[in-house]
Amino acid sequence: METNELKFLLKLLGFEGYRVLLSKIKLSATTSAAERDRAFRKLCDRGFVDCSYDVSKFKIAPPGKFLLEQGSGELPLTDQEFRVLQECAKSAITPAETGIPAEDRQAVIQNLADRGLIQFKAKDKKIKEVWLTSQGKEYLLHEYDPRGAGTITLTKTMLADYLQFLRQTLSFSKFEVEQTATVPRQEAAHKPNEEDVFKTIVDLDRRLRTRNYLPIFYVRDELQPPLSREDLDRVLYRLEEKDKIELRAIEEAWRYSNEEFNAGIPQRAGSRLFFIKVT
Repeated sequence: METNELKFLLKLLGFEGYRVLLSKIKLSATTSAAERDRAFRKLCDRGFVDCSYDVSKFKIAPPGKFLLEQGSGELPLTDQEFRVLQECAKSAITPAETGIPAEDRQAVIQNLADRGLIQFKAKDKKIKEVWLTSQGKEYLLHEYDPRGAGTITLTKTMLADYLQFLRQTLSFSKFEVEQTATVPRQEAAHKPNEEDVFKTIVDLDRRLRTRNYLPIFYVRDELQPPLSREDLDRVLYRLEEKDKIELRAIEEAWRYSNEEFNAGIPQRAGSRLFFIKVT
């Protein structure tokens, strides 16, 4: 991990909920906004941070054109999504030109973009808030290893924020262990472990005949609850690290409903991780 990337993560730890406007992240007195943004994009690509953003201009993408050609009957689109695709079918437009209420515009536009139905240039995407993801927390807590050549210059505040993060996380983990100890064994056993999740994936693939290309939403339907969404995501990442499964990105998002699509794991670079393949 590059020094600016580490500093970006440590800076986030100093804000409530590890969440703040991107413009408030100052890595150092000599680090430019462009360098900060470059570190942010790399962290996004690795899934360590995520963000909210506004789109100022966009146009229809080839899959969106294909979808419009199918007509409006029984398409995996809401009325607002269909209208946005119609409005941008001929040329790039602004959110105001979509004709849908202002409070709905960005959510609809971004959902269409996530599904590959519209597209926009990097300069037309304005990052707003950024935050540390559960994957980023796991990395700082269990995986980051600063050993090696070279030096890293950190302020006392950055080091203090990191230590506070570790103490809070470990304290919470201890509380969880104590709470679990008070739960009867038969009740605690209901929460699936790593092996249970893997067996569920294999069983669902066999029962649903998905030919080792199982959509994640089936697993969520089966295991949430008792697992939370973040719990399941962490288990899937661990199974992939152990080479028991592969997580594959979705290519034809329009074939699935919004609910099914949103069950995938968002990636800042590329499409959502949507299919599970047992290796």
